[in-house]
Amino acid sequence: MSFVRGVSSGEVVLDAPVCQGWWLFVDEENGPGQIVAGPFPDRSEARWAADSYEGELPVGVRSVYGVRRADGVLNRRPSPQDWAWLAHLGDQLERLSDDWEVLLTDEDPLTTLVVEITASLAEAGLPLHDADGAGAEIGGACLIPHPQLDGIVVTWRQHDRMSIDQVHGSAPTAAVQHVMNRAVADVLIARGFAVETFGGASGHVVRSAA
Repeated sequence: MSFVRGVSSGEVVLDAPVCQGWWLFVDEENGPGQIVAGPFPDRSEARWAADSYEGELPVGVRSVYGVRRADGVLNRRPSPQDWAWLAHLGDQLERLSDDWEVLLTDEDPLTTLVVEITASLAEAGLPLHDADGAGAEIGGACLIPHPQLDGIVVTWRQHDRMSIDQVHGSAPTAAVQHVMNRAVADVLIARGFAVETFGGASGHVVRSAA
């Protein structure tokens, strides 16, 4: 691995006793895997290093966050980005209406499903509608539990300017509503959920894929 120290002479410290950060790492079929280079202070630098040495690194190299032990084994840890993501996901789930607490329990499969749907929408950049919050007028995805349908009804709510004030008229409001409902459904289909139209295509019932 003569190229390893050339990745970044100031940051590649494979002989340090214990180091934490981003690493270029290769999984192995039999064994704990192999550290190729690192640590890097952030994921972008690890990716830059991998791109810079494309063709010289082993096949299957990827960036992984963790702690390198003194024996060379990498213990994976949640990265700062992971913690930030979990905090964002928690904020999104806090936007769910009180109906969820009344109808579902922590053990209910629909509870797991709503977390998965919320995560998929958030990863696509689509926020949940905060019906009870200070930004209720902004809009977003509405998730309604329907235990009798064994699924969750998902619809899109536009900003109050469109949905209530209809500042551009009823026709554009209806057209945009159709487009956004379809877009949300397409995102969830792409993520592997079972999606069916509901209420004359005004929303969609989303279930876990069989």
